Amino acid sequence: MMSSAQSEAQLLKTLTAILTSEKMPLMEGLTQYIPQISQSLLLSLLSSPSLSSRPNTLLSFFNWAQSSLPSFPSDSPLPLLYVLPPLLSHNKFSDAKSLLLSFIRSDSSLSLHRSLLHPDLRISQRPSKALLDTSVGAYVQSGKPHLGLQIFKKMRRMRLKPNLLTCNTLLIGLVRYPSSHSLSFAMEVFSDMIKLGVKPSVNTFNVLIHGFCLVGNFKEAVEMVERMVGEFAVSPDNVTYNTILDALCKKGRLSEARDLLLDMKNRGLVPNRNTYNILVSGYCRIGWLKEAAKVRELMTQNNLLPDVWTYNMLINGLCNEGKIEEALRLRDEMENLKLLPDVVTYNTLINGCFEWGNSSEAFRLIEQMGEKGVRQNAVTHNIVIKWLCKEGKTDEAAKQVQKMEESGSSPDRVTYNTLINGYSKAGNLAEAFRMMDEMGQKGFKMDTVTLNTVLHTLCVEGNLHQAYELLSTASKRGYLVDEVSYGTLITGCFREEKVNKALKLWDEMKEKNISPSIITYNSLIGGLCQSGKTELAIEKLNELLENGLVADETTYNTIIHGYCREGLIDKAFQFHNKMVENSFKPDVFTCNILLDGLCRERMLERALKLFKSWISKGKHIDAVTYNTMISALCKERRFDEVLELVSDMEEKELGPDHYSYNAVLGALADTG
Repeated sequence: MMSSAQSEAQLLKTLTAILTSEKMPLMEGLTQYIPQISQSLLLSLLSSPSLSSRPNTLLSFFNWAQSSLPSFPSDSPLPLLYVLPPLLSHNKFSDAKSLLLSFIRSDSSLSLHRSLLHPDLRISQRPSKALLDTSVGAYVQSGKPHLGLQIFKKMRRMRLKPNLLTCNTLLIGLVRYPSSHSLSFAMEVFSDMIKLGVKPSVNTFNVLIHGFCLVGNFKEAVEMVERMVGEFAVSPDNVTYNTILDALCKKGRLSEARDLLLDMKNRGLVPNRNTYNILVSGYCRIGWLKEAAKVRELMTQNNLLPDVWTYNMLINGLCNEGKIEEALRLRDEMENLKLLPDVVTYNTLINGCFEWGNSSEAFRLIEQMGEKGVRQNAVTHNIVIKWLCKEGKTDEAAKQVQKMEESGSSPDRVTYNTLINGYSKAGNLAEAFRMMDEMGQKGFKMDTVTLNTVLHTLCVEGNLHQAYELLSTASKRGYLVDEVSYGTLITGCFREEKVNKALKLWDEMKEKNISPSIITYNSLIGGLCQSGKTELAIEKLNELLENGLVADETTYNTIIHGYCREGLIDKAFQFHNKMVENSFKPDVFTCNILLDGLCRERMLERALKLFKSWISKGKHIDAVTYNTMISALCKERRFDEVLELVSDMEEKELGPDHYSYNAVLGALADTG
């Protein structure tokens, strides 16, 4: 009689023979043995040298076992760890990656991750370089780059040189991951890959440059360009420069963008269509439409024809400035060039027409879309819904949602947010709340923006009681209450002069462990200063500093303004001087606040001294600075000095404006 060990050994031999046979369909021959295949037998089959040399057969058997065997340990990474090495050794990287991705999706306990980092060598072999490499990519692709990073660090400790593709994949995952430490982790990976002998490519640098641009660190981004050339002899490409140009233009830093474009050309790189489109977009965003048009001309001169994207940006810029006729002419120009206006073109024009009061043209364009075969999308419907809500036509907006659904477009988060905002402004809070509930029922993620939109509307309308009621019930409705929610209500309380209620909300927010940012602190400090409670505002300033936050110019200027509003000029200057010692850099707003405070208290000579001191130091001043001094001098009938300031204003191209003339003419009229 055979022992169980002997019978299992015999069964292993039989099953291996079936799997390696050329005669019959492989898996059909295994069906009768399903009750006899234990977990240990399964692992023996998966680690069998006969199957390891046949990767396709091994993979087919693994997939069959996973779906057919009751004994298959689906929550254990062991079967997978037996299958992966043979697949990788036979260059079946895609299949190995697919198996990893599938397991990672359901591995909530991170058992595979632990096995890779700390393998039990009694039951599995040490992970190979190929397995660790592939696992890094799989974790990044699964949206878990932090887990991929830990495996990369294991490779570094083992002095295993990862593939360049693995390094770049990990860098991309880290840079895109929403964490405050992602970029510093990415730079660590970069440093480690260099130490391990991996030669970075232009793509490596482009990813890191993109990371610096995402956090607004343009200095480091430009320095990285210098490093790639100087230290690593890697030449930047168009993507390198376009990445930084795009980020600079989005921040409105066009002067730096122009300098960078010049540097790009000096390195022998020819701007491509993307480069020009980025510049067009940047100029349009800040309203420099003539400059945007010049870029389009430059494109044509360099044999790069503008595309639909170029025209859409220009049309958007014109619509933002209310130049609808010019925008429509550009649309016609597109058609003449055989560039077909798309749904973005029409949506931009329709929105522009609604925003600038030409609703009849907007509806004509919607009809035209159908005639031209351009299908309306959710954005088109949302634009119409937004306009109807703005006009107070909430019933018609609801009908538009029905039309939207009938046309095959589903209402999205924007649709609901727009309707909720519309109902709130119309005072129909019951319907707004019903929409909020429906939004949740339809499976939309409960959006804090929605909540804060309604809170803002209620506060602006002075409905503080309803706003507080909504805030109190928000969590039950599935909304995440954040510091903006509380900050909105606190600002509303100060607007209605309910200081104690604002302070109570502040305490409630902190009790719920919602940490206020500098923006929320500034709202509180501003409200206290406007309410004549500047000393209490100082307490809150000390509190924010103790909490590790950095006060900004708004914080300091608000408190200086608070003291000036209360007529406490000396205290304002004492605070100003103390803050300057603590690295506060006064700006033109600081100067204007102090000048206004001095002039209100009839301290004209001190105001003139400050004004002249500010100018002598070469600091920036504006029309408000001049008008404050002109108004004060006019009240004292010191017209010679007034005329000097008006002349100075003209020379600096700061005016004079209607405020300057009114001050002078009013004073002259008073003197007869």
